[in-house]
Amino acid sequence: MTSGLRGISTFAVGLNSDFAAVQAGLTTHWNSGHVEGAVNRIKMLKRQMFGRAGFPLLRKRALLA
Repeated sequence: MTSGLRGISTFAVGLNSDFAAVQAGLTTHWNSGHVEGAVNRIKMLKRQMFGRAGFPLLRKRALLA
């Protein structure tokens, strides 16, 4: 894998080294979208509770509510 860019090359080598997992991830009907959404929601709530949310996140939450 020679692209001249180290990051792209190492990414391609990583994909190639675990080709079976990449192929299964792209061809099966199973996905983890619901789980990822729940994890994202929990992380957002924890950030709000511990005061690390910051103004941009709080603004989006207020505008969407």
